[in-house]
Amino acid sequence: MAPMDISQAGKGREPALVALFTATFTASEGAAEGALIGDLVRRLLADTPASDRYVFTAEAGGTIVGGAIFSRLIYDREARTVFVLGPVAVATERQGEGIGQRLLSHGLKTLGDAGVDVAMTYGDPGYYARIGFAPISEAFAPAPFPLQHPEGWLAQSLTGAEMTPLQGKARCVAALDDPVFW
Repeated sequence: MAPMDISQAGKGREPALVALFTATFTASEGAAEGALIGDLVRRLLADTPASDRYVFTAEAGGTIVGGAIFSRLIYDREARTVFVLGPVAVATERQGEGIGQRLLSHGLKTLGDAGVDVAMTYGDPGYYARIGFAPISEAFAPAPFPLQHPEGWLAQSLTGAEMTPLQGKARCVAALDDPVFW
């Protein structure tokens, strides 16, 4: 198996990233979800200022086999820097190899090293617990929109300090500013 390179090498690779997310979500959730997430990734890459996003890729043999995007989440009464993870994709034929966990661990370390205080995500608690996320309530940290699956609202401190409630109303980047994603 080719060695895995995990990096922030997404620049210039936008079509490959959009294709990866579209194919992965189509395979797992159907064509409509694949198209929705592919468009979300396209918008996150094209329309979100670089200072408001981190893009991580896993590459093997010159092919992107995994991707993760973190984007800024602003709480209007909060001094801490918060980023939300999503979406994440690993090529269907490469799932189960630990690529996602390696990709996300690298991403979380990079964010912590860059001074980000809190990482959040909205997804499978069982999966994300493996890389340090823990369930939180919407009272603890309001979401930008009411959550369809509140059990999937997760967070972790990247500073080593205990997680404390996030203050104020949450605002996400424009690409995620749609209740369909929440």
